[in-house]
Amino acid sequence: MTTVPTITLNDGRAIPQLGFGVFQIDPAQTAQATRAALDIGYRHIDTAQMYGNEREVGQAVSESDLDREDVWITSKLNNGFHRPDDARRAFDRTLEALGSDYVDLFLIHWPLPTRYDGDFVSTWKVLEEFAKDGRARSIGVSNFQVAHLQRLAAETDTVPAVNQIEVHPFLTNEQVRAYGHDHQIVTEAWSPIAQGGVLDDEAITAVAEQVGRTPAQVVLRWHIQRGDVIFPKSVTPERVKENFELFDFELDDAQLAAVGGLDRGEQGRTGPNPDEFDYIPD
Repeated sequence: MTTVPTITLNDGRAIPQLGFGVFQIDPAQTAQATRAALDIGYRHIDTAQMYGNEREVGQAVSESDLDREDVWITSKLNNGFHRPDDARRAFDRTLEALGSDYVDLFLIHWPLPTRYDGDFVSTWKVLEEFAKDGRARSIGVSNFQVAHLQRLAAETDTVPAVNQIEVHPFLTNEQVRAYGHDHQIVTEAWSPIAQGGVLDDEAITAVAEQVGRTPAQVVLRWHIQRGDVIFPKSVTPERVKENFELFDFELDDAQLAAVGGLDRGEQGRTGPNPDEFDYIPD
């Protein structure tokens, strides 16, 4: 079976560079899809409280032949629970749903700078509690911009292990990635193929023809060679398997440059701008 490379985080733990994402997978399909991914060889599952399918992820892991220690599970704090006591209760529910006494990585899902009087620092300090008592083996953030990360650095004691942000060829997000690199914060790339939007691009299809791979494999390999963590999502078994087959070919410098040269800056963003996003679920 293919061995997925790992990246060492600033807390010394090793995270698998390729994972399986369950964003927008219906809870009724999540357990089956996750079990299929585990059977293929994925050992990193990315979920969130707002996805509504943590319980099914936990079910899939418990029903597999794998030990809990062999599967890296990430979850994220619901936007509605940033206040410290709310965050503590929500985290307890995450562990209960997963059927585990710990989560490998727990993230603040969005900074929400226009909510909670702009206070995401007290929320981060609660995550520090989870790390200290071992119930979150690693802690990090998601969708944090440079200014948000700078504030954490100034006001708290723990550097996030990861920052999960939108990254793909149309939004390479270099400023945030560079800050992460300089401060030992690993970048995790969500929407790695821009919800499929990059797959018909002529530059990507040309590289795919050169290396004899699909456009999706080319883009995912580009992420891998850049050093980001990725977790593509699919419920189609063939696609889940295809997304795992990234480690028996490489892109050369010219091919990497061709894919990376497609950056459109903010115009390439497919999701919300983190400086403005203020959604809280009902």
